[in-house]
Amino acid sequence: MTATTDPAVLIERTGNIMVITINRPAARNAVNSAVSAGIGGALDEAAADSEVRAIVLTGAGDKSFCAGADLKAISRGESVYAPEHKDWGFAGFVNKYTDKPTIAAVNGTALGGGTELAMAADLIVAAENATFGLPEVKRGLIAGAGGVFRLPAQMPQRLAMEMIFTGDPISAARALDVGLINQVVLEGKVLEAAIDLAARVAVNAPLSVQASKRVAYGVVDGVHVAEADRWDLSRAEWDLLATSEDAKEGPRAFAEKRQPVWQAR
Repeated sequence: MTATTDPAVLIERTGNIMVITINRPAARNAVNSAVSAGIGGALDEAAADSEVRAIVLTGAGDKSFCAGADLKAISRGESVYAPEHKDWGFAGFVNKYTDKPTIAAVNGTALGGGTELAMAADLIVAAENATFGLPEVKRGLIAGAGGVFRLPAQMPQRLAMEMIFTGDPISAARALDVGLINQVVLEGKVLEAAIDLAARVAVNAPLSVQASKRVAYGVVDGVHVAEADRWDLSRAEWDLLATSEDAKEGPRAFAEKRQPVWQAR
């Protein structure tokens, strides 16, 4: 196995599998612009290399897969998108299509943007201690990185709507029961299990796998056609909500460690 590193992302190769690791364990692997640039750049590297047959995405450490956007960076007025590549979406991943099969190895909590990042992968393997949820409504926001339309598409709609409306998380075991994820494994074994699953994919004819993925998702010229209108709607609702008093109150109350006082305006 060979490896290259940068401050935010690790990129490793094991055979025909690329492993991308968000390398910010002290920040619970929260996404900043460096993470978005690192993951998006790794996807471009994988796309250009015919030897890469599958991609595994995980987080460093054993506590958190990804805590979502880096709120400290946002509070400083910094963007969390890749410089000059906002079109890649959150983490350089959620709206950046790749033909190569992707597997999320969820090694801990995956809340908000972490759940959205996992759902953007084709397959999900989770550790027993993993949790999934979209708590944005508790902060006066919406899950704008695909969560509000992908969650109902990937699990039973009524449970998905309960999670979206309440902001409450579910366990890895529950996520497996309802079909949101593929496997649950022992803590500390999730990356190994994800690489094993990737290896089962990588032995197959790569062009066949890639063509199958495009047909399964309805992808035309790199665009997931069925999701295009949902992205437009999500962005419009986010922009409108961001101007509300409640959108300011939610993060403020969180920072002040108190219950928010909603005004519905």
